[in-house]
Amino acid sequence: MRDKPTRRASATDCTVGRTDWDRIAALGDAEIAAAVAEDPDAAAPDIDWSRAEVMMPPRKVPVSIRLDTDVLDFFKHEGAGFQSRINAVLRSYMAARIARGGDD
Repeated sequence: MRDKPTRRASATDCTVGRTDWDRIAALGDAEIAAAVAEDPDAAAPDIDWSRAEVMMPPRKVPVSIRLDTDVLDFFKHEGAGFQSRINAVLRSYMAARIARGGDD
Protein backbone atom coordinates (compact mmCIF):
# COMPACT_ATOMS: atom_id res chain seq x y z
CA MET A 1 0.00 0.00 0.00
CA ARG A 2 1.09 3.55 -0.66
CA ASP A 3 1.62 6.02 2.15
CA LYS A 4 -0.16 8.77 0.23
CA PRO A 5 -3.69 8.33 -1.15
CA THR A 6 -4.19 8.66 -4.89
CA ARG A 7 -5.53 12.09 -5.85
CA ARG A 8 -7.50 12.71 -9.00
CA ALA A 9 -6.93 15.97 -10.83
CA SER A 10 -9.60 17.82 -12.74
CA ALA A 11 -9.56 20.70 -15.18
CA THR A 12 -10.47 23.07 -12.34
CA ASP A 13 -7.33 22.03 -10.40
CA CYS A 14 -4.99 23.57 -12.97
CA THR A 15 -2.79 26.31 -11.60
CA VAL A 16 -2.13 29.49 -13.52
CA GLY A 17 1.35 29.74 -15.00
CA ARG A 18 3.58 32.79 -14.98
CA THR A 19 3.66 33.29 -18.76
CA ASP A 20 2.32 36.65 -19.91
CA TRP A 21 0.32 35.33 -22.87
CA ASP A 22 -1.12 38.76 -23.71
CA ARG A 23 2.43 40.12 -24.17
CA ILE A 24 3.39 37.09 -26.28
CA ALA A 25 0.28 37.45 -28.46
CA ALA A 26 1.08 41.14 -29.03
CA LEU A 27 4.60 40.43 -30.38
CA GLY A 28 5.05 41.07 -34.07
CA ASP A 29 7.08 38.94 -36.48
CA ALA A 30 9.99 41.41 -36.44
CA GLU A 31 10.18 41.34 -32.64
CA ILE A 32 10.11 37.54 -32.60
CA ALA A 33 12.83 37.36 -35.28
CA ALA A 34 14.98 39.82 -33.31
CA ALA A 35 14.57 37.81 -30.11
CA VAL A 36 15.54 34.60 -31.91
CA ALA A 37 18.58 36.29 -33.47
CA GLU A 38 19.78 37.40 -30.01
CA ASP A 39 19.31 33.96 -28.44
CA PRO A 40 22.51 31.87 -28.75
CA ASP A 41 20.53 28.68 -28.03
CA ALA A 42 18.31 29.32 -31.04
CA ALA A 43 21.15 28.96 -33.57
CA ALA A 44 20.58 26.24 -36.12
CA PRO A 45 22.73 23.20 -35.35
CA ASP A 46 25.62 22.62 -37.73
CA ILE A 47 24.74 19.03 -38.65
CA ASP A 48 25.29 17.42 -42.03
CA TRP A 49 22.32 15.09 -42.55
CA SER A 50 23.31 14.10 -46.10
CA ARG A 51 24.79 10.76 -44.99
CA ALA A 52 22.18 9.94 -42.36
CA GLU A 53 20.72 6.44 -42.45
CA VAL A 54 17.42 5.23 -41.10
CA MET A 55 18.03 2.49 -38.58
CA MET A 56 15.34 0.37 -37.02
CA PRO A 57 15.98 -0.39 -33.35
CA PRO A 58 16.49 -4.06 -32.58
CA ARG A 59 13.40 -5.94 -31.49
CA LYS A 60 13.02 -6.07 -27.72
CA VAL A 61 12.28 -9.36 -26.02
CA PRO A 62 10.38 -9.49 -22.74
CA VAL A 63 12.48 -11.16 -20.04
CA SER A 64 12.32 -11.54 -16.32
CA ILE A 65 15.50 -10.71 -14.42
CA ARG A 66 16.31 -10.28 -10.77
CA LEU A 67 18.01 -7.02 -9.82
CA ASP A 68 19.31 -5.79 -6.49
CA THR A 69 16.74 -3.53 -4.88
CA ASP A 70 19.10 -0.56 -4.69
CA VAL A 71 19.97 -0.88 -8.39
CA LEU A 72 16.33 -0.97 -9.43
CA ASP A 73 15.46 1.91 -7.07
CA PHE A 74 18.29 3.98 -8.58
CA PHE A 75 16.92 3.61 -12.11
CA LYS A 76 13.28 4.05 -11.05
CA HIS A 77 14.18 7.21 -9.12
CA GLU A 78 15.12 8.85 -12.43
CA GLY A 79 11.48 8.55 -13.55
CA ALA A 80 9.68 6.99 -16.47
CA GLY A 81 11.79 5.04 -18.94
CA PHE A 82 13.87 3.22 -16.33
CA GLN A 83 13.77 -0.01 -18.36
CA SER A 84 15.13 1.82 -21.41
CA ARG A 85 17.93 3.30 -19.26
CA ILE A 86 18.82 -0.14 -17.91
CA ASN A 87 18.87 -1.40 -21.50
CA ALA A 88 21.15 1.50 -22.52
CA VAL A 89 23.59 0.69 -19.71
CA LEU A 90 23.65 -2.97 -20.74
CA ARG A 91 24.13 -1.99 -24.39
CA SER A 92 27.04 0.28 -23.43
CA TYR A 93 28.64 -2.56 -21.46
CA MET A 94 28.13 -4.91 -24.42
CA ALA A 95 29.69 -2.43 -26.87
CA ALA A 96 32.71 -1.91 -24.59
CA ARG A 97 33.25 -5.67 -24.25
CA ILE A 98 32.94 -6.18 -28.01
CA ALA A 99 35.36 -3.31 -28.68
CA ARG A 100 38.07 -4.84 -26.51
CA GLY A 101 37.65 -8.38 -27.69
CA GLY A 102 34.76 -9.43 -25.51
CA ASP A 103 35.25 -13.05 -24.54
CA ASP A 104 37.64 -12.73 -21.58
